Amino acid sequence: DRLSALENRARRPTRDPRNGRDRDPGFDWRRRLPQDRDGQQQRCRGGHRQPPDQWSGPLQPAEGDADDERPGGQPQSSEKRSGEQPYWTQVRDCDALIHCVRNFDLFGTQPPTPLEDYRQLDQELIIADLIVVEKRLERLELDQKRGKKADPEELALLIRCRESLENERALRATPELATAHKLRGFAFLSAKPQLTLFNNADEDDQRPALADDLEAANTMVIRGKLEQELARMSPEEAAEFQAEFGVSAAAADRIIQRSYALQGLISFFTVGEDEVRAWTIRRATPAVDAAEVIHSDIKKGFIRAEVLAYDDLMAAGSYAEARKQGTTRLEGKLYEVQDGDIINFRFNV
Repeated sequence: DRLSALENRARRPTRDPRNGRDRDPGFDWRRRLPQDRDGQQQRCRGGHRQPPDQWSGPLQPAEGDADDERPGGQPQSSEKRSGEQPYWTQVRDCDALIHCVRNFDLFGTQPPTPLEDYRQLDQELIIADLIVVEKRLERLELDQKRGKKADPEELALLIRCRESLENERALRATPELATAHKLRGFAFLSAKPQLTLFNNADEDDQRPALADDLEAANTMVIRGKLEQELARMSPEEAAEFQAEFGVSAAAADRIIQRSYALQGLISFFTVGEDEVRAWTIRRATPAVDAAEVIHSDIKKGFIRAEVLAYDDLMAAGSYAEARKQGTTRLEGKLYEVQDGDIINFRFNV
């Protein structure tokens, strides 16, 4: 039957996920953050620490895991979800997906078909999700026959998911399904935010014509071979090369920035006695909840957050100069942390 055919297709071995680490791009500017010339910090009321005047310590970037899809290997995880191909089980743990599509001519191969390649993988995600939905609905139906009452909200959502998937429509296209609390445990693949990369030839910086189901906001053009050459160059050579080819920033940096935006994530920074550190939070997070990311005690004893905006630091040139200009400010618990904020939390426990 149709479901059996879909299962066979979705379970075939495809790719080998390999784990990597992504860090916040352009992190070196944080060296402008302060430390006293004698290397000491001043303690202030409430037990918080004031940032010193000139920073020279180590930097700790925010990091994220990245699973690299590669053909031909065996999945690292042996865990399976109801007979599901192990690769998909591992991918279900990811927060978002990045799909890289070939859009350049390769000797000895067919011309690139980026939209067809995009749709092929998207269909695999849809099929894998449809299998999960069908099995759950079968289980609920069996439970009802045994006298066990099903959750009406979950049942209604699953039926809507099945209708969408049977029409070959990814769940991410319907936000109320993609973000439904009752469906979180299923970790649907097609519900995850997805960034599609078109890997173009060196001389081609144009995005291919997009279909209706592929939003321009969630696509990006990269030139992989050019980026590989850039990675081997010194910073000075790379800057000249980027100017010649019209590359605003390294692809890795742009991908990380777009991935953060896609997931609604931002970074803020703290200055400690021996490090500057980046912290990842959701956009619109209040200052008191951002403090908890560092330590629960800081949230418990929160007094104020001393905040310096990224743009103000860059304009002033140093933390000490920003203070002289009066651009540092004190914010309360409900202040929504902005991307790039440098924050010193005042607390007392």
